[in-house]
Amino acid sequence: MAGLVAIVLFVTVVQSILPLIALYAAILAVYWRSGLPVKRLFQWYLLPAVFVLSLVFLLMWNEPGRPLFSLGFLGISLTLTDNGLMLVVGLLLKALISMTYSLLFLMTTRYAYLSAMIYRIFPSPLDQVFLMSYRFIFITLNMVASMMKALKSRGGGLIKGMTRQSQLFAEVFALVFIRSFDRAEKVNKAMESRGYSGKYVAATGIPRLGGMDYVFILGMLLVAAYPVVLRFMA
Repeated sequence: MAGLVAIVLFVTVVQSILPLIALYAAILAVYWRSGLPVKRLFQWYLLPAVFVLSLVFLLMWNEPGRPLFSLGFLGISLTLTDNGLMLVVGLLLKALISMTYSLLFLMTTRYAYLSAMIYRIFPSPLDQVFLMSYRFIFITLNMVASMMKALKSRGGGLIKGMTRQSQLFAEVFALVFIRSFDRAEKVNKAMESRGYSGKYVAATGIPRLGGMDYVFILGMLLVAAYPVVLRFMA
């Protein structure tokens, strides 16, 4: 968790492309060495990539720098420069770095340890919101997977729904939204029947950090603090 904070701080401050590329390559290598699904990771990249590109597409034009090419539309001239292209690459790298390390952190940390950290760090009721949201994510994903199997078994699919019948595409997500509320109510009633009174207590003990763990955390914090100090001193 300390590493995640350090990385978010680092990508927020750093503007150069080379440190971002090196950090992304290092995190991706650790992700791969941990035995996590790399192929699935690149599929998950679709969401942040679409979000970043849709946002930066309006900001990358007419940036100061060496012009690469220009477009004319209704009397408006749009010029893409090298700095505009670097803006796209930099923001995309920052999004991928944050997402990759977040997945690495979540997928290599036991839920019992994660819930204990959330319970100790966040005040009530924020800790309850985080804990319930984290658990309900997997319930929603299982529900979406079941609905997709039912849709495919009847000869449908999201691609067909988007290209042939956009109404089907909207109905699938609307049904997921409605069923999520129904499922959440059932989960709440099931927890209340087992004695839940609005306070989820995480009593799991977290193993103590070793010497190398402290060295690793200190190193990451120093790397993240270095560009911050340089920026304030400049």
